Amino acid sequence: MAEDFLPEDEPPERDPNTGDMFGDAAPPALPADSGSDADSAAYTVIARKYRPRTFEHLYGQEAMVRTLRNAFSSGRIAHAFMLTGVRGVGKTTTARLLARALNYETETVHEPTIDFKDEGRHCRSIIEGRHMDVLELDAASRTGVADMRELLEGVRYAPVEARYKVYIIDEVHMLSTGAFNALLKTLEEPPPHAKFIFATTEIRKVPVTILSRTQRFDLRRVEPDVLVKNLEMICENEGARVEAEGLMLIARAAEGSVRDGQSMLDQAIVQAESGMTVSAASIRDMLGLADRAQTITLFEQLMRGEAGPAIETFRTLYGFGANPDQVMLDLLDHCHGATVAKAVGAHALIMPKEQAGRLAAIGAAVSAGVLSRLWQLMLKAYDEVRRAPDAAAAVDMALVRLAYAADLPGPEEALKRLQNGDSLGGGAGPSGGGGGSAASGGGGATAVARSFAQPQSQPSNEPIASAALKSFDDVLALIDKKRDITLKLDVERYVRPISFRPGAIEYEPAPGAPNNLAQRLVARLKEWTGERWLIAAQGGGGAESAWERQKRQGREERARIEQDPFIMSVMTAFPGTEIVSIRNLPQPEAADVAPVDEADSDED
Repeated sequence: MAEDFLPEDEPPERDPNTGDMFGDAAPPALPADSGSDADSAAYTVIARKYRPRTFEHLYGQEAMVRTLRNAFSSGRIAHAFMLTGVRGVGKTTTARLLARALNYETETVHEPTIDFKDEGRHCRSIIEGRHMDVLELDAASRTGVADMRELLEGVRYAPVEARYKVYIIDEVHMLSTGAFNALLKTLEEPPPHAKFIFATTEIRKVPVTILSRTQRFDLRRVEPDVLVKNLEMICENEGARVEAEGLMLIARAAEGSVRDGQSMLDQAIVQAESGMTVSAASIRDMLGLADRAQTITLFEQLMRGEAGPAIETFRTLYGFGANPDQVMLDLLDHCHGATVAKAVGAHALIMPKEQAGRLAAIGAAVSAGVLSRLWQLMLKAYDEVRRAPDAAAAVDMALVRLAYAADLPGPEEALKRLQNGDSLGGGAGPSGGGGGSAASGGGGATAVARSFAQPQSQPSNEPIASAALKSFDDVLALIDKKRDITLKLDVERYVRPISFRPGAIEYEPAPGAPNNLAQRLVARLKEWTGERWLIAAQGGGGAESAWERQKRQGREERARIEQDPFIMSVMTAFPGTEIVSIRNLPQPEAADVAPVDEADSDED
């Protein structure tokens, strides 16, 4: 395989001033040796210069390193590893470090280990990408069955000089189905001298048959505070001065990717002259971000219901180059931060203390219901801003809607005010305390009208004898008690009673009545009462069925409620409101209060 990479009769194609597929050929870029080489004509970017050369320098992956350390120390080393995670968290770097760990050997160390105290015999050649027993395949460019078979052809041969023959397959999810099938058998029963290391950003695209044969490690996103420490170390070694707030902006924009953060830092360092400090404002302009302090001010204005000042603040940010969708994202972030600060505390917010304190103050003054309602409105507004032909105009409209919603009470609060005869004006801004319950939602209100009628009397739970069936309603109660649901529904819907006496029922069948309804009712009543019943269906003259009576009573009840003065005031205060249901709520029973002795009262 190695002969295919570089023919012996041709000079090397690689520029000696550039790095190779395993990183820079220079010594490990630890803090003491990470300065730039003034004699080199080619500049090595920070993301490559500071690529970790030991497991201890893998930022944010302590859990994985701990697991690997225990596995190597106990000798329980898997034959295949699957590394997954978002871009830039160290998957390929970890794979190359594993290749070194598997073949690490010095004068005193003769077994695999992840503690690289000294440079091993094979470390230099592995780093420079010229070791014959460490082969790397880019699955993005070699996806076919033939490529995989060519790679696996040499698996059965023992390594030339190292302890293991290591196969690194990057972006393994891009292999074809045939290539995965060609890999299966070898991956299930590999020779003892072969190890496989896979890396992917799309773990769901990897067949489960492959996943079940590997030991999986999920590399986590690096938290902003951890990434800031890495960026501070790089700035110190590079002799660059960057404001702490600027580094936090980079760490947040990196979204957990160390490589993205280092690439942004590489670009940020040249924003100022040599020896000058790079300001957070210049980094914000470079990233196209809005001033975070100003967006917090904008959020505070929205919470106070100040639509005009909020629009002016946004237009100022827009004039300085802030993207409208980024402003909405910041508002979403502030709403989330205020909610988290309300639930956990200001210490849970990863941002400067002054900004965290402002959001915590909003969270303390506003109810969770208002924050939840604004969160839903902001999500909808963000989608509108992204799709609108004029994004700035969409933000203006969203700010007006948010300021209006933040100043309104929630539905429950509004009902209480209406019951008390108070005005609905004024709202739930920071100075006004809470406004609404946590379950209140944004948008239009939907009133649930309550019926003031007394609850209907419940049928007795005592057993009903045949002599106790004095009316047709007693028959319905008996059917309900016996839990014959099908018969109950049919009798209520299709039986229009004409006459009733114990042992005999005459009724008019409603349209659609089952043909065997009378026979079924006779059989069940005889079973329950022990007596024969005469049930006859007549041609007409019947009263309403139970179902028809319920419908009529419901219409009358709805009409009565719609004329109630309180309900009419609610419908007027909230245009577009409709009554969706009417329920009879049980009235609470008055507690028995012992009479107060007048003599005792006088003594008190």
